[in-house]
Amino acid sequence: MTTSHSSRLTLATLTLLALGACANMTRSERNVGTGALSGAALGGILGSFTGDLGWGALIGTGVGAGAGYLYEQSERSQDRSYRRGVQDGSQHRSGR
Repeated sequence: MTTSHSSRLTLATLTLLALGACANMTRSERNVGTGALSGAALGGILGSFTGDLGWGALIGTGVGAGAGYLYEQSERSQDRSYRRGVQDGSQHRSGR
């Protein structure tokens, strides 16, 4: 087995294990985790261009987790607005 093939197999196995760990997560945990993982990957790629893969991944993780958190807060706000609109609409109809 070549080193490249072995690395790909290891990466695929780790990816499957990470996805399996997400099965019992809440929506909020998934959004923040996905943001952190995506940020780490993008930060690692960008860091590799400057020769500092570790710092790029670390900074990307923080930025990605923050972005995932903000996305979750936006989703919650939209959910609350939707429920409020449904409730207002049903009160309006029953008042007729």
